[in-house]
Amino acid sequence: MRTTIAGSAVALVGALGITAGLGLSGASGSTGPEAAVAAAAPVALPVASVAPTTTVTAPARTVAPAVAVSLPASTTTTRTASSSSSSSLPCGLTDGACVSISQKRAWLVRGGHVVLSAPITTGRPGERTPPGTFHVTWKDADHRSSEFDDAPMPWSVFFNGGIAFHTGSLSRQSAGCVHLSDSAARTFFRTLHVGDTVVVQR
Repeated sequence: MRTTIAGSAVALVGALGITAGLGLSGASGSTGPEAAVAAAAPVALPVASVAPTTTVTAPARTVAPAVAVSLPASTTTTRTASSSSSSSLPCGLTDGACVSISQKRAWLVRGGHVVLSAPITTGRPGERTPPGTFHVTWKDADHRSSEFDDAPMPWSVFFNGGIAFHTGSLSRQSAGCVHLSDSAARTFFRTLHVGDTVVVQR
């Protein structure tokens, strides 16, 4: 009878997968039914403690109202060499070139405003630069004179036969052309076009 009870207890414990601490013969010296019953008693497993769930509500975001900003309208500034209007020029031009022989100066005019004012030299005695109103007839950036031994006349802008604006000496009079510094001659060449008015005054 004892053997039967003990055997049943061992089978029950084996089914639960628990073999440690049984009162089997040879394990602790106890072979009675009390040991088998004690071994077969259910084992209390620890119950995991679950922390209560806390719901956190984020504060509502406050969106600042849109503010309309009025930006000033962009202003385009035109750079000019002088703020003089055409009314202050000896030639009274709104577009073209003006030459003053007595003032030894030439002006480029666009839209009634001076875009360049430059010192010049003009024709020497016997080869004076003739006054009058003319128009640009042609241009040659690398011109050479057929009258004066193939002399270079860079940035030539012709407006009266063989008379032109071009790079030349500002300390020596010309044979009738209007001499400019090289930088001024380049600007005259780029700015003036065939048909533009050129006024030469004494």
